[in-house]
Amino acid sequence: MADVAAAAGVSAMTVSRALRRPDSVSAEVRARVEEASRRLGFVPSRVASALASARTMTVAVLIPSLTNAVFIDLLAGVQETLSPHGYQPLIGVTGYGPEAEERVLRAQLAHDPDGVILTGLDHTPGTWDLLRSLTVPVVHTMDLTTEGGLGDGGHGDGGVRTVGFSQFDAGYAIGAHLAERGRRRIGLIAGQLDPRTRQRCDGWRQALRDAGRHDPDRELLVPDATSVALGAELLERALAAHPDTDALFLCNDDLAQGALFQCARLGIPVPERLAVAGFNDLAGAAWTVPPLTTVATPRRAIGVEAARLLIAGMEDRAQSRPEPRCVDLGFRLMVRETT
Repeated sequence: MADVAAAAGVSAMTVSRALRRPDSVSAEVRARVEEASRRLGFVPSRVASALASARTMTVAVLIPSLTNAVFIDLLAGVQETLSPHGYQPLIGVTGYGPEAEERVLRAQLAHDPDGVILTGLDHTPGTWDLLRSLTVPVVHTMDLTTEGGLGDGGHGDGGVRTVGFSQFDAGYAIGAHLAERGRRRIGLIAGQLDPRTRQRCDGWRQALRDAGRHDPDRELLVPDATSVALGAELLERALAAHPDTDALFLCNDDLAQGALFQCARLGIPVPERLAVAGFNDLAGAAWTVPPLTTVATPRRAIGVEAARLLIAGMEDRAQSRPEPRCVDLGFRLMVRETT
C-alpha cells in the first residue's frame, strides 16, 4: 500500500480510503490510485483489512434461486447499492427450503459478514436463534413483518427489518380485478408454493369470497418449480377438470405465459373465452399476444432499499441493533389485454 501511495502521490491512508470507500475521495485521486494499483499489481488483502478494521466488507445475501428472474433483479439492486460503499455480496442459494437456508446461513456466518440480507420470514427456529445472536444488521426482503411480532418466529419482540410489499394485497387485487371484469368461474393455478405464493393465493381467495365467486374446486396447486412448460400443462389440466372456467389467475408470469401459448395452440380465444392473469410483470409480459395482465413487483427497488438499510446499520456500529423498520414498496396492477 505504501508503494501504491508513493506511485500515486498520496498518503497510504488515502489509498486505503480509495480502495475501501471509492466515493470518499475525488474522482481524480481515485483514478490515480487505481492506475498505480494496476501498474504495480497490487490487490488489497481482505484478511489484513478485516483484522485491522474489524470488518470484512462483505454482506451475506441468501436467496431461494439463481434461475428465478425475481431474485436476479433483487440481487442487481443489492449489488449496485453495496458496490460504491466497498461491500461485496456473498450469495447463498437456499432452494426455497428453510432447513437448507439455516445450513447456508451458518456457512455464510463463518465468513464474518458485516450484514445479512434474507428472503422472506419463513425461517426455522434455529435460523431465528442465529439471527438474534448477531451484532450485525439484518434485513428481510420480499415480505413485510406480520402483526403481533410474528415476523420474528413468534417470539414477540418484533425486532426485524423488512423491505417488500403485501403479497396478500397483491393477490387480492388480481382476484378483485377478475371479478370486476364480470368473470364468474375463476380458477387458480400455482406452483412452487413457497410462503409468498401461498400469501398471494390467500389474497385471491379472499377477493373471490368477497365477490361471492370462490370455488375451491377450481384451484390447481402443485409443488413443482414454475416454468412456461408447466403453465401449458396445468392450463390443460385445469380446463379438462372444469371446461366452463372463464378466468385464471396463475401465480407467476412464467406459468401465465405458458398458459397463453397453449391457448394459442388449442385455439382458445383470450380474453373472449378465457381471461388470464399472471404475477410479477417479468420481462416479456407486456409483449405476449395478447399482452399479459399481471402485478408489477418492485424487485430491484427492494434490493436497493434493503442494501441502503443495511449500509445505514453497518456504518453506525454504535447502534448494534438498529430500530425495527418495515418498508412497504407496494405493487402495481398492470391491466392489459388478457383480461
